[in-house]
Amino acid sequence: MMTSASSRLRQRVLFASCSFASIVFILATCAGHLKTVNAAQAAAPPAQAAPTSPHDIADTWQGTLHAGQDLRTVVKITKDDKGAYKGVFYSLDQGAQPINLDSVTLTGQDVKLVLKLFNLTYEGKLSADGKTIDGASSQGGNPLPLVLTRATPETAWEIPKPQPPPTPMAADADPSFEVATIKPNNSGATSMQGLVIRGRKFMTRASSLGDLISFAYEVQAKQIVNAPDWLEKDRYDIEAVPEQEGVPNPEQIRIMIRKLLADRFGLKFHHDQRDMSAYVLTVGKDGSKLKPTQIQGNLPGIGIRPGTGGITLNMINATINDFTGFLQILVLDRPVVDKTGIKGRYDYQCTFTPDDSQFGGHPPPMPAHGSNNGSTDTAAAAAPSLYDALQQELGLKLSAEKTAVDVIAIDQVQKPTAN
Repeated sequence: MMTSASSRLRQRVLFASCSFASIVFILATCAGHLKTVNAAQAAAPPAQAAPTSPHDIADTWQGTLHAGQDLRTVVKITKDDKGAYKGVFYSLDQGAQPINLDSVTLTGQDVKLVLKLFNLTYEGKLSADGKTIDGASSQGGNPLPLVLTRATPETAWEIPKPQPPPTPMAADADPSFEVATIKPNNSGATSMQGLVIRGRKFMTRASSLGDLISFAYEVQAKQIVNAPDWLEKDRYDIEAVPEQEGVPNPEQIRIMIRKLLADRFGLKFHHDQRDMSAYVLTVGKDGSKLKPTQIQGNLPGIGIRPGTGGITLNMINATINDFTGFLQILVLDRPVVDKTGIKGRYDYQCTFTPDDSQFGGHPPPMPAHGSNNGSTDTAAAAAPSLYDALQQELGLKLSAEKTAVDVIAIDQVQKPTAN
């Protein structure tokens, strides 16, 4: 049921802007990183016995999605102690990781499955004999036909064991890039197109010196002062490989970029404190609504995609620090200070309508008002503002206030040296 977009998400590391030119930042190694939902699900039990009623969908369903390649899909649906449906999703040709569905509903003969982690919705109609569900899978639009068939112990596909996560870089490693190629990007891009770790390979596209400093030192553009006029104008494509083995964590990625900035751009600076307008992130009065991640690994996945009535910020295996870093570098026009006290990694989505101050005044394209972006749901109204959406969907509050923040005051920098 996962289309090509989520297949990219499953690669060693994805850092995709989901077709938008103004997004990107950390990443998730999703191949083999999904946690086992629980012991029973992990064991991939055989299909359940036929239900007493053909209209009961608590069973094992399977079908093949044709999305550029054949993707075998299995959905195991059960009932909780209150009789409500719940389910676990497997894509057998994309790692077969068990992923909890967010909702499973049966209304008459209409079946709907929702997996927010991959922006995936399946809607279909249960046949009169209860043996098939004829429907379509949609991942933000462009629905693809998918017929799910009730499996039997004889026909049920075997679910392979999940792949182990890649080996992380040693936690105490102080990594450097062994080789790094920096090339001018003359595409005319005005924002970074990607920052990716794929295996041990690091890549950026159309990144400026400002982007690199912001990411490496976790600051917002306004926190970089005394900068040359080409700070954002000149853009580069970078490919590099670390000296050390293993997949680096976010701090190790920043360490390598800091060394690259010093070695190839000759960056020298000092820290200073300045009073400026900032945003402070706190937990709302009703508490946090964040859900612990289903992903294993030391890298997050962050991106933006079209959402119902607006755009959706999608975070996978992300810390609050990852979230605030993304907000202050790519979305908001001022620094973001975390005062939530929240630790750990989470999967979360937030759909909102950006205003003119966000994304540097050039927000990503959104579905037309009233468009449901390929879903069969009733056309949606415009999504709330970012501030309202954070409170409603995540239980977090973003408030503007003036406070002292750290700034990077540049003393010396040059255009990158030759490869």
